[in-house]
Amino acid sequence: MPTYYVNQNAQANGDHEVHTNMCAHFAKIQNRLYLGDFTSCAPAVAQAKKIYSKADGCFYCCNACHTS
Repeated sequence: MPTYYVNQNAQANGDHEVHTNMCAHFAKIQNRLYLGDFTSCAPAVAQAKKIYSKADGCFYCCNACHTS
């Protein structure tokens, strides 16, 4: 089961990207916030949206949840 994190630094469009721990585009360790272990990106993004209303899946590791 993948482990998910959200980048605490927003992108230019205001989104906070959700990544798996295996992503090559993962945020620096000091900018990561642990979300938990999930079977897919959808519950991870839902968890991130409880913290950051604008959260989105990473294009590379969470493409099914990438919307912008």
